[in-house]
Amino acid sequence: MSERKIRVLIAKPGLDGHDRGAKIVARALRDAGMEVIYTGLHQTPEQIVETAIQEDVDFIGLSCLSGAHMTLFPRVMGLLRENGVEDIIVTGGGIIPEEDIPKLREAGISAIFGPGTPLEDIIEYHRKAK
Repeated sequence: MSERKIRVLIAKPGLDGHDRGAKIVARALRDAGMEVIYTGLHQTPEQIVETAIQEDVDFIGLSCLSGAHMTLFPRVMGLLRENGVEDIIVTGGGIIPEEDIPKLREAGISAIFGPGTPLEDIIEYHRKAK
């Protein structure tokens, strides 16, 4: 019996229309043997959490380049708690100022992957965190 593959949801919350980085990360995780679901652009936190629950994911990777990460990322974490789904590991990526990282970690975001993070580092994080 084979071990279940790591399942990752890559999501673009809010009005941010730039998804090249999210697609690159999604492809890298897929090529590393993980099952990846990409939600597409302009997702609400509610849609992201609903999809994560329906797809029984291990991780949610949130990508934000619009500057709304301090609103959107904590909202996703709150909705996960409200739905009793606190076992999903949530990571963030995009343009996140250094001074915001501690606040996001306090909100429950487990890791932040900024521009230039080696894909192998992101893959390894997902393998080790689960």
